[in-house]
Amino acid sequence: MPGGDWSAGGLLDPDSAHEQVARWRAQAERMADDTQAMSDRLGEARVTATDDNRLVEVTIDSTGRLVDLKLGERVRNVSPEMIARTIMQTITVATGQMGERARQIIAETLGTESPAAREIADRVVDQLKIPDGGSSAASGGDRRRR
Repeated sequence: MPGGDWSAGGLLDPDSAHEQVARWRAQAERMADDTQAMSDRLGEARVTATDDNRLVEVTIDSTGRLVDLKLGERVRNVSPEMIARTIMQTITVATGQMGERARQIIAETLGTESPAAREIADRVVDQLKIPDGGSSAASGGDRRRR
């Protein structure tokens, strides 16, 4: 190998090779621990949003699945179509909030410099996109988070 010293610190130096393998192993173990922490936090994450008129309150998990729906007393005075539209808009607001929360969790556990962390964040946010191809952010809610 041109310019390489094979006997002192080069690729064939057993001590250097063992040290390098130990560093790689420690790095892989840290990444596995961080990834598990991220997975645990995402699994527990919930976002609750309420519309501006306080007709509905929705709670979703990190997959965008609706886990709770509460209707306010005022729904008795509102048409079913308006209630349905408000529920859907509030879910859309909550999914946008969850996308931001997921990015925050990923940044806190995996960092922002890693290409793997950015890819994971992009995939989670893509999973939360509205099926018609629209963005998860929408008007119609006060973006209150719990």
